[in-house]
Amino acid sequence: MDAIFLPLADLVGASVDQIKLITCLLIAYPLGSLFIRVPSSQPALRHLFSIAVALFFFFPVLKLYSGFFQLLASILGTFFLAKFDTSSRMPWIVFVFVMGHLTVNHIIRALYGLSYETMEVTGPQMVLTMKLTTFAWNVWDGRRPAADLDKWQSEKRVTEFPSILEFLGYAFYFPGILVGPYLDFQEYRNLISETVFEDEKVKAKAKGGRKIPPGRKRVAYWKMFMGLAYLGVFVVFGGSNNYATALTPWFQEHALFVRIFLFQIYGFLERSKYYAIWTLTEGASIVTGLGFTGFSPSGKTLWDGAANVKVLQIELPSNFKVLLDSWNMKTNVWLRECVYKRVTPKGKKPGFRSSMITFFTSAFWHGIASGYYLTFLMGGFITTVARLARNGFRPLLLSKPGQPQSDTKELYDILATLLSTLILNYAASPFMLLTAESSFIVWGRLSYYGHVIIFGGLAFFYLGGTKYLKQLQADAGILPAKKPAAAVDGKESPTASGASTPANEKNFVIPPSFDQVIPPQK
Repeated sequence: MDAIFLPLADLVGASVDQIKLITCLLIAYPLGSLFIRVPSSQPALRHLFSIAVALFFFFPVLKLYSGFFQLLASILGTFFLAKFDTSSRMPWIVFVFVMGHLTVNHIIRALYGLSYETMEVTGPQMVLTMKLTTFAWNVWDGRRPAADLDKWQSEKRVTEFPSILEFLGYAFYFPGILVGPYLDFQEYRNLISETVFEDEKVKAKAKGGRKIPPGRKRVAYWKMFMGLAYLGVFVVFGGSNNYATALTPWFQEHALFVRIFLFQIYGFLERSKYYAIWTLTEGASIVTGLGFTGFSPSGKTLWDGAANVKVLQIELPSNFKVLLDSWNMKTNVWLRECVYKRVTPKGKKPGFRSSMITFFTSAFWHGIASGYYLTFLMGGFITTVARLARNGFRPLLLSKPGQPQSDTKELYDILATLLSTLILNYAASPFMLLTAESSFIVWGRLSYYGHVIIFGGLAFFYLGGTKYLKQLQADAGILPAKKPAAAVDGKESPTASGASTPANEKNFVIPPSFDQVIPPQK
């Protein structure tokens, strides 16, 4: 089938594998409309449909023959381990099995110098690793007493073990098999049975005797349009405007201020490829019925459950926490629920040990490039200084109830957005540049402005700034809020949903290596 894709690849200057990937994501839209028309009373047909589409993607289109069978080996190994090993070791055995397999493939890709323009097994395998390890924990939670489980574990536990056909359908769920989104087994089971649409309010909105409420296609195809728009931005502008451009003599000829300004543009263009991929897959998933989250105040249906990225909150964040919470959201959940919480002994709070294990898990999951580890390390320091700044400065600027927001608070918000963007683009560049050597060259050409901001801030807070700001708060009569401790202190911070979330868990959340197919441009 390469003859079909070669002309388009030549036209846009992309690799054939890149064109194939985008084609698969777009084909998933009409196929999703067919999938949802298979009656929910025939779940086996829905499973077979998903498997058949995955086979079509892997064999005639992508030609990932050995890759498919490697994925199948991980799937079948997980299925039988989870079914027959009823000990508490089972989830860890599955974890080591699938993560070890993924790591071996990362190493092979690096040793053989496989081009990032080449579609190979590690991209789909990264998504599958999240699904299989989550399933193992969900099965184990289904065997534990309900009183021992938290809210997420109670909702996701698997008490009825699936048939092998149902499990294969879950593993090969076609809109997400190549680049995500990752979904847990209960989400898939609810999608197949359409139980998520059985609320009376949903039934009242549905038309034509169907369970599914209106608005699904409208949202899905808008996502497709936006995904193609991001892809167009990347194709048109990203080829010669990316982090690697900072390695050229042309970049070094500019004044420092201009270099820093250009680097912010490069950051958006680098991220646009991820926005494109994740938005396209989100839309394709919505077509199948995944992601329904209720109704807006005006009565419109909401389909936010398949989202992996919130672009506006990333590009114009109110603070760094909002930025991190909006990036690669599904991986955040996986790391929190299947690593961070699970390595913490029963009855104890997650601490430094839990944080470091999660850090290294995320590192191995992404690959072995040194640039990944530089970004991870920077993330830890960034999260710490952002928390200290928020706890120190923000209470002094908040208006009292009933009073308008002060100009100083508005200035603080603008400065927080600017600093978050500057630091994001600085810290994320090693992830795209891949090597430590290139990363330090680029940081040097930016006069290490990110390090100056981050470590200058840490020096201020730890050398008396925190004490000074607390005194100012006390003098102003501001009662200190109950401060959640960082994970390194062995505690957790609550999220908006009320679930317990590690305060520094986002240190470990970096975009998956889907740039294997849409690579950094040199």
